Amino acid sequence: MTTDAPAARPLLIGLTGPIGCGKSNVGRVLGELGGTVIDADQLAHQTTAAGGPALDEVRARFGERVFDKHGAVDRRALGEVVFRDHEALAELERIIHPHVRRLFDAALTKVADEHVPFVALEAIKLVEGGLAARCDEVWLIECAPATQRARLAKRGASADDVERRIATQGPDLARHLAELLGDRPGVRHISTEGSFAQTRALVEDALADALEAYLARG
Repeated sequence: MTTDAPAARPLLIGLTGPIGCGKSNVGRVLGELGGTVIDADQLAHQTTAAGGPALDEVRARFGERVFDKHGAVDRRALGEVVFRDHEALAELERIIHPHVRRLFDAALTKVADEHVPFVALEAIKLVEGGLAARCDEVWLIECAPATQRARLAKRGASADDVERRIATQGPDLARHLAELLGDRPGVRHISTEGSFAQTRALVEDALADALEAYLARG
């Protein structure tokens, strides 16, 4: 499989889908295949770490109760607030997303100098956060609800916590994302229902097809 891409910039693949459906595994495979993987959740962590650019806005909205003794956001405390309040979660996302986009731009600038063939951006809020429009391809990572719940439980989440997290995202998030994306070109559905080896084979085939299409657009 060739991984050559136009010199101007690398192919940009957005990875999104419900929690527990395997975005990180797909990202891992893409990293092993020669791409650079950017995790939007890690960028979001940077915005609320000590000295992060979103701290003042988070403090103004949620108060000191969501901060730790080091001046960083206590993600567990903040999660207790926003995972029970959809309006609060939406407000947090309005604060965080612009900062994440700026960090993403900086990461892309750095990657451009490294001449990698493709970049994968892993983000649950890829569409809602405005980053899907920047991507050449968007891959919806999916699995059956029972598999999703089993994987979340394997991570140590209680049954109540699993249901709360799924409800916070929306119980039919994959279908909702597909509707938001509509018929735009470059949308692919990647099932992680099978073994890791089966998922890897699907990713390899999708990447080969994506790179071929990108090179053809030239």
